[in-house]
Amino acid sequence: MNDTANGFHFETNPYHNLSLKDRKVLELSGVKLIDSFDANEFLMDTSQGWMVVHGKDLTLAKMDTDHGDVIIKGVIDSIEYITNKKGNGKESLISRLFK
Repeated sequence: MNDTANGFHFETNPYHNLSLKDRKVLELSGVKLIDSFDANEFLMDTSQGWMVVHGKDLTLAKMDTDHGDVIIKGVIDSIEYITNKKGNGKESLISRLFK
């Protein structure tokens, strides 16, 4: 894992799966980067694209940087994949999120 000012970087995993249990536990694989997170939102880059998780009282319960596995606990309100067809940069993604 590389802990940098831009987030947590994970080893590359070509597969991406998710499992949501009772809207309280979200298990993810194929996470490449946790860009930012707080009690209401997680922004992650997965092997299938950028993902935003919205909810309440969200916490990072597990982080396996060798395999790209993440477990988020809290009340999950939404899970969204973000596709940016105009470019591949994180900056354009962030600017799109805050429009």
